[in-house]
Amino acid sequence: MKKQIFALFCALVLLLGAVPSAGALTGESARAADTLATLGLVQGTTSGDYALDAPATRAQATVLLVRLAGGEGAAKADPWFAGFRDLPAWAADSIDYAAHQGWVTGVTVLDFKPSDTITANGWCAFLLRMLGYSDKAGDFAVEDAAAFAQRVGLISTAYDGPLTRGDLFEMARDALTFSYKDGNGTIISRLADSGAVSRSAANALGLLTPELTARQAADRHMAAVFRLDCYEKPIEIDAGEPSANASGFFISADGLAVTNYHSIDGAIHAAATLSTGEVYPVESVVWYDADIDIAVLRISRTSADHRTTSAFACLEIAGTQDIRAGDTVYTLGNPLGLGLAVSSGIISATARDVERYALPCVMNTADISRGSSGGALLNVYGQVIAVTSGAYTYGNNMYLAVPIDPVLTADLTGQGQTLKEVADLQAEKEKN
Repeated sequence: MKKQIFALFCALVLLLGAVPSAGALTGESARAADTLATLGLVQGTTSGDYALDAPATRAQATVLLVRLAGGEGAAKADPWFAGFRDLPAWAADSIDYAAHQGWVTGVTVLDFKPSDTITANGWCAFLLRMLGYSDKAGDFAVEDAAAFAQRVGLISTAYDGPLTRGDLFEMARDALTFSYKDGNGTIISRLADSGAVSRSAANALGLLTPELTARQAADRHMAAVFRLDCYEKPIEIDAGEPSANASGFFISADGLAVTNYHSIDGAIHAAATLSTGEVYPVESVVWYDADIDIAVLRISRTSADHRTTSAFACLEIAGTQDIRAGDTVYTLGNPLGLGLAVSSGIISATARDVERYALPCVMNTADISRGSSGGALLNVYGQVIAVTSGAYTYGNNMYLAVPIDPVLTADLTGQGQTLKEVADLQAEKEKN
């Protein structure tokens, strides 16, 4: 019997539920605190419970920031005085040093307000500056710092308003594996290289090992994936009711993104919804191949509500050259339009010929569903090897992904075409 393939065209389903309060995840907060304590970056209270539900203060946040930067020794040696008149002795060196580096600012010229509760935006602004981002240069806005941090993958969960100590520890733990803006290492790698933390402890915690668990893949890379809503008629655009939705993922910080060609086939407008809930329109199709079933899009850096971002989280492309049957893989995408999700499996076959695809597909067991078209198939290092595309209709765990290799050699420098221009061009080809 001829094997039938179903293309994972997408169902229109509303996103369900709200993000739970990060502060409510006390078990996760305790695990984050234990991780930081093992590295010598935090200490427990006298009762040994870290006071996870207590408000996190601006002084506590700054001391932790300096430790994350490996700057405790430099802070003690730095004679610079920031001019604040309200600093407690235990935090004065760190606050003066962080202010000298331009990472923190006072509430006023003379008052740091060390006992005030740190907010999500305030803490993310501290972290981003320490990592080399600048609000003065327009990389981010302080009032939008938490959303920007989530958008670029610095934090994996949405935070808002005042933070507890548990929140602070979770956000700091997540930041350990984030790279500095200059690309010269992550927070944890720099700490280990400088001797500020034990390399063996960091290794034991899995922070320096290149292979990722499914959870680590989701935490570190889900920010680079989005839901793609596609519209085929003006009336759908006016009503805000897409004809279909799919998945996509960024491959560059300035907005280049990959999806399946069949996901955009016939669409005249499309928009990407990020893990933050922000919506960014598709500007153009930079490159596509209908037979291979891949399209490279340029996503606008100005959102539907007219906010502009300086960067998106993005995934590294590895291709299929080194894959083998039995390798562990992860999928990131938007199954059934219910929201972004991760699944795991193994590669069943590295090059399975399938009638509707011009290139042999990667067959694997990592679950996908309608709406997953255009999602990322990752290796254990968090690199993209293929684009999730379909499955055998009557097969069990026989999912298909098209190799991303052609994108590595494609010319992505041009302005491209609009979705409508691509749709008109393909319609004309089909007539002929």
